[in-house]
Amino acid sequence: MPFIDITKIQPIEAVPGCRMRTPYGEHLMLSYLEMDEGAIVPLHSHPHEQGGMLLNGKIELTIGDERRVCEAGSMFLIPPNVPHKAVAVGGPAVVLDVFSPVREDYAEMFNKYIPTNDLS
Repeated sequence: MPFIDITKIQPIEAVPGCRMRTPYGEHLMLSYLEMDEGAIVPLHSHPHEQGGMLLNGKIELTIGDERRVCEAGSMFLIPPNVPHKAVAVGGPAVVLDVFSPVREDYAEMFNKYIPTNDLS
């Protein structure tokens, strides 16, 4: 699956108001996350390294003890096991997250919903 048409992937609503599509390879996972205004990805941590970029909108992002309002074009890095939280503010937001290694929990959800046709 070297080329991906995101519109051909069924979104998964992991938390209320947050829909994600999570294609992945052997060592890397992408997560295209659409957040409704006011949607919250609650404080959590995981052993995966996470990086991302806000594509549209604004989010209030907390990483460890630091909190910022990020706008389109903002990038971030979250080390493994560091607590973090995101809230869409002032309207909907779209975030592209990258995880390494692949998040097994997301991969399992993705595999349940992936269409049988080609994703490109």
